Amino acid sequence: MWQQARIVATVARDATLGRIELAYLAFNMAEYATWVAILVYGYSIGGASVAALVALIQLIPAGLVAPFAASAADRFRRDRVLLAGYLWQAGSFGVTALALYADAPFALTIAVATVAACSVTITRPVQAAILPSITHTPADLTAANTVSGLAENFGMFSGPLIGGFLLIRSQPGDVFAAFALISLVAAALVARLPVRVEHIPTGPRGGTRRQILGESFGGFVAVRREPRTLLLVVILTAAMIVIGALDLLFVATAIDLLNLGEAWAGFLYAAFGLGGVIGSVAAVALVGRRRMTPAFAAGGGLYGLPIAAIGLVPTPLVASALFAASGIGFSIVTVAGRTLLQRVAPEALLARVFGVVEGLTMFALALGTVLTGALIAAFGIAWAVVVIGLLVPAVIGLAWVRLAAIDRDARAVDPEALTLLRGLPIFAVCSALPMDRILSELEWLEVPAGATVIREGDAGDRFYVLAKGRVRVSVRGETLSERNPGDYFGEIALLRDVPRTATITALTPLRLIAIERERFLEAVTRHPQSRATVEAVAAERMAVGHR
Repeated sequence: MWQQARIVATVARDATLGRIELAYLAFNMAEYATWVAILVYGYSIGGASVAALVALIQLIPAGLVAPFAASAADRFRRDRVLLAGYLWQAGSFGVTALALYADAPFALTIAVATVAACSVTITRPVQAAILPSITHTPADLTAANTVSGLAENFGMFSGPLIGGFLLIRSQPGDVFAAFALISLVAAALVARLPVRVEHIPTGPRGGTRRQILGESFGGFVAVRREPRTLLLVVILTAAMIVIGALDLLFVATAIDLLNLGEAWAGFLYAAFGLGGVIGSVAAVALVGRRRMTPAFAAGGGLYGLPIAAIGLVPTPLVASALFAASGIGFSIVTVAGRTLLQRVAPEALLARVFGVVEGLTMFALALGTVLTGALIAAFGIAWAVVVIGLLVPAVIGLAWVRLAAIDRDARAVDPEALTLLRGLPIFAVCSALPMDRILSELEWLEVPAGATVIREGDAGDRFYVLAKGRVRVSVRGETLSERNPGDYFGEIALLRDVPRTATITALTPLRLIAIERERFLEAVTRHPQSRATVEAVAAERMAVGHR
């Protein structure tokens, strides 16, 4: 428990991360509370079939909007896109509340609620994309993802719980009104974030409509071309089909299977969310781990199997406990799956990849709700929960060989390499993703005294950091300088795309870190402060005839 508290406290002490995560908690509370409220509204009008129709009407447009809304975070500053998303949510929730208060026609109420459903599609992808930009080590990124998971699941617990109590005493409009205000608080938290602009990758803002549309589809291209990314997206989508099913199962289980009141839909959702909070605490154990797939698979089993067991003993206590157990598994699946996806997806397309996930999530929620409605109509609630509960374990079982291969060869983070690289100004500000890739692929070299490390005129393929020993720098046979531990060389040929401009010879036995060209350029060129630092050093060395 102390470790969990320490992780949360560490994230909270960071001014930027703390405000982002607190706003994200408010977002999740609002998302889940208003979703339960609108489903209860639909159920009160025409039962499970109308509730499923309400979900379908909202989710299909949201699924279409999500990839394109999220692409803005790869074109503009991600902190500003995050703020715009929260303001959109606050406004659309407020308008939906007015429609419910005015007892507007069903079609109008669902139309404005659909705008609200579209508004929530932007926050989660931007959150997933901004965290790698402002964290500095793989462990920091996993810790931030864990706190995000805690925020999601505590929001999933507290939002529906608050919504349930509001529904006891009032109506769905009050839920939307309350969380419109909470969304405004979230917007205030992320307004004028103390974020250094150079830490947030930005994309081109110009271009024709066709170019902008093409860039918006970049996430789909990345998913299609990268098998690991595609596999993770499929499994995460399956997990969200179950969430869509649960949206209806919570209502149907409370009202028809358990013969309880409408408020119990919120309470069962809260039990699932409480389990998610517990799972988020348990997910702290993932911080610092290189291999995520075992936890991802185990979480999938824990997510689905308790749901399948609910129909066996349909009592309030058992149903609540099993939904809570499922919530634990869901939390582990989301933290591990999000971290894996951040590792394998291209950083430049990260928001768009998560936008694809968000869009598919909306369709998955719709499919889950429709599928559950059909299962309930055909076989009853008890059999519906069995079928839905077995979905994610079955998908993971079928894909296990390819899934396990994603990080089978992952290496533990080398603390010596991490300390040495972070001590260099060019890597001190690098975000977690390029740093993670460097640490996972770098090579340690032992070089004997007298050996030539770099030869003038050769092609540049690696960047080197000197951990132990001394080297001589010479041009056309003339010695220019010596380098000592903690220094680096090899950057000019990589940055300028020219042949090696000097010869580097070992004066003593050496211990070196070698970083491949692609990873070096990925790390320094996407971060203006890193690039400015290394360019300044390269220019100085070129001016005096160095390499």
